[in-house]
Amino acid sequence: MTTQTNPNTTTSQPKNYGGAVWLLAIVPLILLGIVLAYIVATGGGLTELAGPPVERVSIERITLPEPGIIRVQVVNDGPQAVTIPQVLVDDAYFYFEAEPSTTIPRLGQATFTIYYPWVEEETHAVVLITSLGMTFAGEIPAAVQTPQPSAALFAQFGLVGLYVGIVPVFLGVLWYPLMRRLSKQAMNFILSLTVGLLVYLAIGAWLDANEFAQTLPAFWQGVPLVIFIALVSLGALIAVSSVNRGKESTPLSISYRIAFGIGLHNLGEGLAIGAAFALGEAALGTFLILGFTLHNITEGVGIAAPVVRKNPGLKHFALLILITGGPAILGTWIGGFAFNPVLATIFLAVGVGAILQVVWEVGKLVAHDTAQLGQPLINWVNLSGLVVGIALMYFTAFMVKF
Repeated sequence: MTTQTNPNTTTSQPKNYGGAVWLLAIVPLILLGIVLAYIVATGGGLTELAGPPVERVSIERITLPEPGIIRVQVVNDGPQAVTIPQVLVDDAYFYFEAEPSTTIPRLGQATFTIYYPWVEEETHAVVLITSLGMTFAGEIPAAVQTPQPSAALFAQFGLVGLYVGIVPVFLGVLWYPLMRRLSKQAMNFILSLTVGLLVYLAIGAWLDANEFAQTLPAFWQGVPLVIFIALVSLGALIAVSSVNRGKESTPLSISYRIAFGIGLHNLGEGLAIGAAFALGEAALGTFLILGFTLHNITEGVGIAAPVVRKNPGLKHFALLILITGGPAILGTWIGGFAFNPVLATIFLAVGVGAILQVVWEVGKLVAHDTAQLGQPLINWVNLSGLVVGIALMYFTAFMVKF
């Protein structure tokens, strides 16, 4: 008996990539490099139409480390090097030092130390003047010496974060025994309320991330950066949750994801509070503490709602409260001592993706429980819970929006 082989059938075998194959991959890159070098050298062949150099710098932060000194941190986000030979403070020229140099390369940083007798609690204007006469202005809204790290101040900022993060979340979790006595219909209301809380927090985190992103140097591409990081974090969390394909997420795992997402949002709240005190805006900082404390009490309900049918124990509740509220303490420290808008933007963008993923998970819980009751997903109980959750977050935010 003879066996015929189909000539159209090919056997897939691994291919060895020799030097010729790698050369084919590299040649386009080499040619691209030659083209780019030509464009840089000739100005794209339009050198006769070239105008004056484009100068652009971004003032990242202005601090007052001690009386008589103003420190300005600058990033060059323009297309070429910039030299800053003069500095104005309140319309007068003052002596300054630049580290590492008054000439800042593209994407480079420099710190200008200006010797100026600033006045406590007064507003001061700082203007950097480039070698071509371009001006870049920054403002000190209320001159107060920038907090310097110390054990006492470290503890005070930590206590503020505790008030804003840990305490209200703990108080919200105290409703857990009451929730365990509610009917399934009432629990659907609570879970829908949780979805409403999370939707509001996702929108709030998105707006806060974009607000920080707008203060970044142009080369960071703030808004696209926020969108990209939010989508990546959302995709990563979906990928992690799909590892156990075919199995539903446990209520406790959903609570932990809620805690993680809200925790990143609370980090942003801590940053705002710490930055307000660092800039000398103590009244604003106090209002933020009061507002966020009231605003965050509903977060305890959100992390407790998924586990209402199965008590996870005090150890898990303590960890959930720490994950949810603890980042507010960290944010207050960073905002007060070393505020960084890049990190703030990244953390909040990750929070957006994390919260959106949790909205999907809690929404599936609501859909499952509603189906067990033989009701449509969109009913008056679920819709009311969603609206009440959004309304609670909206109205309690009145004290933190200025």
